[in-house]
Amino acid sequence: MRAHLPILPVLFTLVGALLIPIVALASRRAAGPVAAGAAVAAAIAALAGAAEVAGGGVRRYAVGGWPAPWGIELVLDPLSAFTSAAIACVAAVSLAGAGPGARAAFERTTPRFYALALVVVTGLLGITGSGDLFNVFVFLEIAAIASYALVASGAAPALAAGFRYLVLGTVGASFYLIGVGLLYALTGTLNMGDLAARVPAVAGSPLFAGGVAFIVVGLAIKMALFPLHGWLPDAYTHAPPPVAALLPAVATKAPAYALARTLLYVLRPDELPVATTLAWAGGAAVVVGGLFALRQTDARRLLAYSSVSQMGYIVLGLGLANAPALTGAYLHLLNHAVMKSSLFMAVGALLLSARGPSLAALAEVAPRPLIGACMVVAALSMVGVPPAGGFFSKWYLLQGAIEAGQPVLAAAILLGSLLAAVYMYRLTEAVWLSPAAAAGAARRREAPAVVLAALLVLALATLGVGVANELIVDRLLAPAAAAAAR
Repeated sequence: MRAHLPILPVLFTLVGALLIPIVALASRRAAGPVAAGAAVAAAIAALAGAAEVAGGGVRRYAVGGWPAPWGIELVLDPLSAFTSAAIACVAAVSLAGAGPGARAAFERTTPRFYALALVVVTGLLGITGSGDLFNVFVFLEIAAIASYALVASGAAPALAAGFRYLVLGTVGASFYLIGVGLLYALTGTLNMGDLAARVPAVAGSPLFAGGVAFIVVGLAIKMALFPLHGWLPDAYTHAPPPVAALLPAVATKAPAYALARTLLYVLRPDELPVATTLAWAGGAAVVVGGLFALRQTDARRLLAYSSVSQMGYIVLGLGLANAPALTGAYLHLLNHAVMKSSLFMAVGALLLSARGPSLAALAEVAPRPLIGACMVVAALSMVGVPPAGGFFSKWYLLQGAIEAGQPVLAAAILLGSLLAAVYMYRLTEAVWLSPAAAAGAARRREAPAVVLAALLVLALATLGVGVANELIVDRLLAPAAAAAAR
């Protein structure tokens, strides 16, 4: 089975998605366990793949036995193995804890949610494993189409948000596909390894510059990089709670990986001002996203705009492109996935008994100390307080900015953390310092056991990534960063 590790995570989630409609004919309640089981199996396979890469180097898988560059190739290297494991593990925890929220939001159509969620995860894992630019597009659209349906499955505002997501997502996909087409016309290949070998001979061509520009803009839309983030706030605000616990955590991470892969490892457009543009766009996203989050009174919208800010950290690191900055960007990809899933899941748990998603409405809920504690752990990571994982990714990013001689970007990293401290305080204040808590409101069961268990796992993971960051960096991220650093 070790030879099949690159494809196993994709197969597990795809088979799970196909099984759910069949299983639901006999029992709708069985859809949840099937989805959770498929996601957990994918997470185990992804972790095994990461361990295999850490111990033995790159793993390649020729689909159907056709060798690259003619056949479809899946590749596990330090970066793809790390990203696959991050996406699969966070998705598994999210789906394992989604049951009560899914039943409340979808009722009789709960199996549809689980099937679409697994299709999303299948697409995201396909992106991270693909060794072919066109197959990245295919998996990107598999994940996107299912995401549009999940977002639009809520109430009337969610339908409008889903439509906006669809329109802008289609624009992003079209840009990416045009870029891939230009590169194919120039080089005659789509395989990433083969393309990387041919790029130096054509790097001065206008077609190459155009292909790079279209790919960067397309993926920037997909990952909601400011100012191309227009679809994200409404989509994450109005999506049903179980969808919000999944998509914000993983949906933008695969496009971020695709951007890093194509720019830093395949195209390497050193003669174009792409890296500088990305670094400054990331710095702007960190600050502007944080300022927008400060203004929000809806907890879900606050977290949505914080995602704009946190994605800015990742892009800033990719733009700086030195070893510390890349290490910080890759590590923040994992940290943001864990802490954002935790925060949206916690807000969803509170919404089971709150009258609405506003901070004022959450403050009226009786004390929820366990949920509140998990939110505080995620908030500390968002701000960058040790030993939470967010501190270490921001520390590497700060080192990268200083090493690159960019004091303004270093200041943006620090200012983003200060803004995060303010808006995350506003959110946690609604839980811990609410009038209901001050009045000593009667305690009830905080949330269903599976939700609490998922929150605890995510909180422990937030701390675990911080404690084990040196191991993760040494085994996977440092080799990945060294292969791409300028």
